[in-house]
Amino acid sequence: MSARDTDWDGVRLHVVTGKGGTGKTTVAAALALALAAGGKKVLLVEVEGRQGIAQVFDIPPLPYEERRIAVAPGGGDVYALAIDPEAAMLEYLEMFYGMRRAGRALTKMGVVDFATTIAPGLRDVLVTGKTSEAVRRRDPKTGRRTYDAVVLDAPPTGRVARFLNVTSEVAGLARVGPIKNHADLVRKVVASPETAVHIVTLLEEMPVQETLDGIAELRAAKLPTGGVFINMVRAEELPRSALEAALKGRFEVEELALGLKATGVADGAEATALAEALAVEVTEHARRTQLERRERRMLAKTGVPCYELPLLAEGVDLAGLYELAEVIRERGVA
Repeated sequence: MSARDTDWDGVRLHVVTGKGGTGKTTVAAALALALAAGGKKVLLVEVEGRQGIAQVFDIPPLPYEERRIAVAPGGGDVYALAIDPEAAMLEYLEMFYGMRRAGRALTKMGVVDFATTIAPGLRDVLVTGKTSEAVRRRDPKTGRRTYDAVVLDAPPTGRVARFLNVTSEVAGLARVGPIKNHADLVRKVVASPETAVHIVTLLEEMPVQETLDGIAELRAAKLPTGGVFINMVRAEELPRSALEAALKGRFEVEELALGLKATGVADGAEATALAEALAVEVTEHARRTQLERRERRMLAKTGVPCYELPLLAEGVDLAGLYELAEVIRERGVA
């Protein structure tokens, strides 16, 4: 399904989620590069403590500070931030209670970790709050936004709606006061038209089903659904007629063996053995192609824009990351 140009004009917070193993962090990184292209400034944020951004960009582990990590095509800048919930808690205590020194003491006592463990909703408020603050932040001299866009490498699809739905998460913790006000402020950003929650998937049954469930959960929570990035898409390498023949068991091994002999690739028993092996490969390719077509149709029924990203034969190194960023731009995402 092709995307229109400028699909996400006006969106400043791009939340990227997906089932484990779909390449969520890689797509988030490529999206940040695509959004920064042409001289823009983009912040890429991670919240799971895995240092996935550092691994993707092949740089040392990130500290808890915003740091430039890449130059995008056309001269834009990508900054990165690995959010540490404990450090975010200290910032929160200082911002709302003027208790940074006390917060450090509490950290040594393990109270901060205890608080975020018994109240996981508070942890989510802290990390999403830090992200939404970056979205809202302006240069005090010029009044311009600090970042043109923020990309959040979010938790997996099964947890993302709860992670973003901070108002309900803190309802049992505080109905009034700074925590409630802070959560409401975060919700205003996350649920606004300036936010889009994108889901990364593969053309396989389990990732696609989790994507469908994720879209339903986001809609039920009234969170802004973005696009679906179909990652690691393999090209259909054979004509439709050959694929259909293989699926129906009409792929002629003898005919293939004759072709191999005629071209001089193999002869005699070797040609027959090679033809039989190729027939198995063709049948497997045909079955996979049939499955992928079915999963595409399932995704299309959601009405959500879908963007296909190719499987890179050499894997995703830094050059591959820039290649994916260019594909994302061509698809009209950025």
